[in-house]
Amino acid sequence: MSNRQPSTFRSKPSALAIALKAILVGSTGLAITPLSVSVLAQETAAARSYNLPSAPLEEALNRFAQQAGITLPFDPALVAGKQAPAFKGRYSVGEALALLLAGSGLSATQNDNGTWSLVATRQTSDVMSLDAMTVVDNQLGTITENTKSYTPGVIASATKLVLTPRETPQSVTVVTRQHMDDFNLTNMDKVMQHTPGVTVTTYDSDRSEYYARGFAITNFQYDGIPIQRNSQYSSGNALSDMITYDRVEIIKGASGLTTGAGTPGATLNLVRKKPTAYLSGHATAEAGSWDNYRTEWDVGGPLNESASIRGRVASAFQDRQSFQDHYKRLNKAYYGILEIDLSPETLLTFGADYNKTIPTGSNWNGVPLFDSKGNTVHVTRSFNPGASWSTYEQYTHSLFTQLDHNFDNGWVSRTYYTYQVNGYDAQLGSANGIPNVDNGNSTTFISGQYRGKTKSHAVELYASGPFELFGREHELVIGASAYRNHWKGKNWGSTRIATGDFYDWLGEIKKRDWGKPTSHLDELTNQRAIYATARFKPTDDLSLIIGSRITDYHLTRDKNSRSSGEVTPFAGVVYDLNKNFSAYASYTSIFLPSRYLDTKGQLLNPDEGDSYETGIKGEWFDGHLNANLSYFEIRESDRAEYAAYDYSRNDSLYEAVKAKTKGIEAEISGEIFPGWNIQAGYTYKTIRRDKDNHKLSTQEPEQIVKLYMTYRLPGRWNKFTIGGGANYQGTTWRDVTNPVGGSEQYRQEAFWLVNVMSKYQMTDKLSATLNINNLFDNYYYTNIGNVNTKAYGEPRNMMLTTRWDF
Repeated sequence: MSNRQPSTFRSKPSALAIALKAILVGSTGLAITPLSVSVLAQETAAARSYNLPSAPLEEALNRFAQQAGITLPFDPALVAGKQAPAFKGRYSVGEALALLLAGSGLSATQNDNGTWSLVATRQTSDVMSLDAMTVVDNQLGTITENTKSYTPGVIASATKLVLTPRETPQSVTVVTRQHMDDFNLTNMDKVMQHTPGVTVTTYDSDRSEYYARGFAITNFQYDGIPIQRNSQYSSGNALSDMITYDRVEIIKGASGLTTGAGTPGATLNLVRKKPTAYLSGHATAEAGSWDNYRTEWDVGGPLNESASIRGRVASAFQDRQSFQDHYKRLNKAYYGILEIDLSPETLLTFGADYNKTIPTGSNWNGVPLFDSKGNTVHVTRSFNPGASWSTYEQYTHSLFTQLDHNFDNGWVSRTYYTYQVNGYDAQLGSANGIPNVDNGNSTTFISGQYRGKTKSHAVELYASGPFELFGREHELVIGASAYRNHWKGKNWGSTRIATGDFYDWLGEIKKRDWGKPTSHLDELTNQRAIYATARFKPTDDLSLIIGSRITDYHLTRDKNSRSSGEVTPFAGVVYDLNKNFSAYASYTSIFLPSRYLDTKGQLLNPDEGDSYETGIKGEWFDGHLNANLSYFEIRESDRAEYAAYDYSRNDSLYEAVKAKTKGIEAEISGEIFPGWNIQAGYTYKTIRRDKDNHKLSTQEPEQIVKLYMTYRLPGRWNKFTIGGGANYQGTTWRDVTNPVGGSEQYRQEAFWLVNVMSKYQMTDKLSATLNINNLFDNYYYTNIGNVNTKAYGEPRNMMLTTRWDF
């Protein structure tokens, strides 16, 4: 046994020194690790700024002790095989050590002489011990992977300030990595189906739209950087594979401060996975209903001895049939990321991702609502009006890089650039014409071809940190951003031809000769902005957040719209009522330059929305459980509502109306008891036109309930996890055209969908999970009324996943 005394580290040990140290430890069996020089005990209590990457615990403690200037001798056997999370921020020595040792079973105590010691944390059966969370934070918030949690630690998507949910004066829902893994949420549609307050509408087999608070969600962010979706045709976003992402954050209400132009319903922020400083990963093999097969590979780790270079690669491949006849879809996704510590204070990141879906048998606009006599059309859920050759390929790929730097005064900066391409290649054909009862139920077949892509460049530079005013510490974020979206496309138009009996349709029909394009699309969007947000702390219990964004927006080429110097303010207040509850209120706004023409053929004014929210937030068990109850109100000045169709222009015409949305939301997420995770929410909203109080956006339900839970059984049954959940959707309706009676209201009554799951942990590394969706095989529609058609939701289905972690 070695009895060496602590010595002084004055520089980072070389790779050779680390190797010799490892040999020494291995040969002696036990060594006391030297850590930095001793300093006065009172100095160790002072808060300092830290930025440490994830690393083996022994290495992380050495590095921390050098920066903090403390002595901390310990037995290497205590830390063998343990991993320290990355963390940054301004902490005292005790706070920083608690973060470093989180989940390790160890804690640090300070001795009378100012040195520190590591001790094993004593476990007691009479104290509730929630699952250990390995908390890894960065400027985007807490990395949720490996936390085993359904709630985030901190988030930054609402204000760019890194805050806990309780500290954020706006509703933000986070679907974590654990939630996605438990319920097999492998694509964006599935994640949104589990998200409180969000409705998923599918127009047909390959097009989805998300709604929140009465508005279509068109605002997408990737790692906090806005990439506005131009059109459903160029989305690709709605089919994103989740193999790439650590979590999905949903900012409810307007988000003009961080997004710029957009709609006031919600913003989706997809946060990518990060590399690890130790070898880790997983592989899956999955099989399910309708010949649904999927596999995933995900591996990350250090690429050099000191773990200053870290990488990660992941891929997913899915080949599935469908409950619909002659429809199938192939999905391929790839992701890679590289992190390089240029210095202890500077981090450089490179990454790329690619996602493509290749369907065949795609239908276009679903099944017709009525036949020629005005009777409702009834077909089985498996009926597919799409031609066997019909396809709607969509793809997205991106390159991104960022540079992070930590300054000695506690400030941090980030420079981020991304290039993204979203594209589509659709050759569509579908027998969705009205069946003619008097002519053997003959129908018409519509076909068309559409190709295009959107190329997006986005760059953002911002810095955040503390500042002192009137003897108290506050926080500030300042930044600038710019992005350029260029959407170009070709359309071959749509044609209709007569075909046979609608009810005998099998998808067999010859593909048409497309000829030359009938129209072209060309839209160029440029957006430039500067912004700032400050969080003031007048007292320990009161926080005031004030921010503003100034945006120049310019749409050119086919359409022309300009908004210069558009100011989108943000103001929020949070007051801590006691240890667990805070009251909050906020105001923000957003604007969306219009692409719609009015009845005179002129472009509508930009739609401006003011969003108000107030409520109470709760936090328990050191942030393991979060809840909020809120009232929200959104006021619009120029909402575009459909008025008529102009056949001469081959375009829809709209009118601008004033509207008001009101509603309440309640949500809870996290761990309520050891091993018991929950994410649940209730939303009620109504949106009415000011001039006549007429209800709008009725295809989205006024009431939504979503509840999902998992529970790991205790004692000798702890290898089993059981779970389930349910979605409730209130009555929806839409004004449609009956070929006999003219305009009428088509309704879908309220319904429930129930999903269940069970997991068996065969070994520490190997598990099997069974997911069953729509357990009671309920019939329901995912769309009613879009161009007088309807689309069925999925019947009961299941998926078995075997997973190997390493």
